[in-house]
Amino acid sequence: MSAARAVKTAAGAAAGREVVITRVLDAPRRLVFETWSNPEHLARWWGPKDFTLPGCELDFRPGGAYRFVMRGPDGLDYPFHGVYREIVEQERIVFTAIIDNAPGNELVTTVTFAEHGGKTRLTVAQTVPTEPYARGQKQGWTESLARLAEYVARDMKNGRSK
Repeated sequence: MSAARAVKTAAGAAAGREVVITRVLDAPRRLVFETWSNPEHLARWWGPKDFTLPGCELDFRPGGAYRFVMRGPDGLDYPFHGVYREIVEQERIVFTAIIDNAPGNELVTTVTFAEHGGKTRLTVAQTVPTEPYARGQKQGWTESLARLAEYVARDMKNGRSK
């Protein structure tokens, strides 16, 4: 088990739970990984249905920080920030997330990218925050990954897969 996986597992055990979502995306691993590492791409798919990402700053490297601001359909902003703990090109990203209005709720997220017959099996595992912040976590990730699937499918149709 990698050190990052051990950290994530320990954090999940401390919180008592974690959410794990797996989805197969019709795109090569290289392309899917790129959508997580480039702010231009992230801004086009990150967040639940009908959310936008008007704030997207990142230093994509181990130890690098990021700050995102999601905007809900009601116009409310949901800022959060964190640090990239581990990045293995086209294989894994491990990062923390701290919801700005929920101090003490540091989440650890591990995203893995696996080859799946020319497609990508993407798995997101994230520790669960305290209530009430956990209420939309699974739905939010499910909707975000659906948006990601649509985004990479459009890229494939537009010939960007090479």
